Amino acid sequence: MSTTAPVSRTGAIVSVLAAAGITVSVMQTLVVPLIPELPQLLHTSAANATWAITATLLGGAVATPVVGRLGDLYGKRRLLLISTLLLVVGSLVCAPANTLAPMVVGRTLQGFGMGVIPLGISIMRDVLPQERLGSAMAIMSSSLGVGGALGLPASAAVAQNADWHVLFWGSGALGLIAGVLILVFIPESSVRAGGRFDFAGALGLSAGLICLLLPISKGSDWGWGSATTLGLFAASIVILLVWGVWELRHTAPLIDLRTSSRRPILMTNLASVVIGFAMYAMSLIAPQLLQLPEVTGYGLGQSMLEAGLWMAPSGLVMMAVSPFAAKLSAARGPKISLLVGALVIAGGYGVALALMGSAAGVLAFAAVISAGVGFAYAAMPALIMSAAPASESAAANGLNSLMRAIGTSTASAVMGVVLAHMTVRLGPVTVPSEAGFRADFMIGAGVALLAALVVLAIPGRAGGALARRTARQGSQEAVVEGSALR
Repeated sequence: MSTTAPVSRTGAIVSVLAAAGITVSVMQTLVVPLIPELPQLLHTSAANATWAITATLLGGAVATPVVGRLGDLYGKRRLLLISTLLLVVGSLVCAPANTLAPMVVGRTLQGFGMGVIPLGISIMRDVLPQERLGSAMAIMSSSLGVGGALGLPASAAVAQNADWHVLFWGSGALGLIAGVLILVFIPESSVRAGGRFDFAGALGLSAGLICLLLPISKGSDWGWGSATTLGLFAASIVILLVWGVWELRHTAPLIDLRTSSRRPILMTNLASVVIGFAMYAMSLIAPQLLQLPEVTGYGLGQSMLEAGLWMAPSGLVMMAVSPFAAKLSAARGPKISLLVGALVIAGGYGVALALMGSAAGVLAFAAVISAGVGFAYAAMPALIMSAAPASESAAANGLNSLMRAIGTSTASAVMGVVLAHMTVRLGPVTVPSEAGFRADFMIGAGVALLAALVVLAIPGRAGGALARRTARQGSQEAVVEGSALR
């Protein structure tokens, strides 16, 4: 049985969990302003310096399903605190670093903090009043995009006006504050799963994910046809197949594949991969377009800080629409919210072709795309938890977060390849061409339309009962709550 928090504490619980989600998602863009200078700062090559970003991706991908299962077994609040502690430790490792090795270790630990978001959603299911759950889950789910959008200008401002190590001292302080607030305001859920932790399953999944995501992230550096890239892809297939057989035979698996293969969960997770792709594509394309010199004829000549400020409102839009997405889910079911989100994203990429000529236009189409992502991300937890047992909610949400991460990684590789091969000369250097940007926008629209087709395969009433039960009574509170957090 779950332990429902008093109504007077509900606002504090939602605010603290959403703030923690934003804090950990900031880690995704924390070092983006430093990318051009990282080789010099860390005394390494440009190819090696990208490990400062890849390490966080891998850490987050491995952590979310593993931490989710540990939370189901041993307490979600406990694992929430451990996740924030790992973020703090990772920040403290990076803060004094001047070489690559400690930076990679610290950034990996920061990535482990990504388990906060699926754990937070699962705690909400267990402790919040039913009438507030729909809007709360929507806000928590959107925190992933909000943190990424807000982190970019904040990091750029610090990097331009202070020593770069301050970024990590600051992220450590934010993680510490989040941990204290969790300790004070977040109750432990009484919902626990039975059985023991599947260590072999955790190792197998981690190995398979690393072998999959490493070549996706580093394939452009190693060569897509190189023995290393192809070998890792082949190894990932073999390892994940063996892992799947193990999980199906294990009495207490890390991830219940039979539950995950239920049509609502399977189709939602597939949609999450594609939506994650569409979201990250915008985050990758728009800043580059903003920062290219005006002499190209299509670049907008903005500094890193200015580009970040133009992009920041998109994160706020994502959180602003989440209460309305919860209201739509209550009225028509989360499948409709997810479908609306996919179509809005496709429309945003479509209008980008006409609006890419000005910074204000970039802000406008980024806001439209983010609104679509907000609708989509708000619907996913309701769809997942309507089909997953309460005792497996953290693991199910962790798997869904992993699917989003696979989508973002794939977007980085695909969009990067397009921009790297469609170039023009600008003095002694080559830069992405206008045709390259337009091609990426069309890919983004096509992928979003593919997501809509996947959503149509979700059973018609999936998640509808949960959404109506959890959000019908609380739609007005959802709007107030969303406004307060903004």
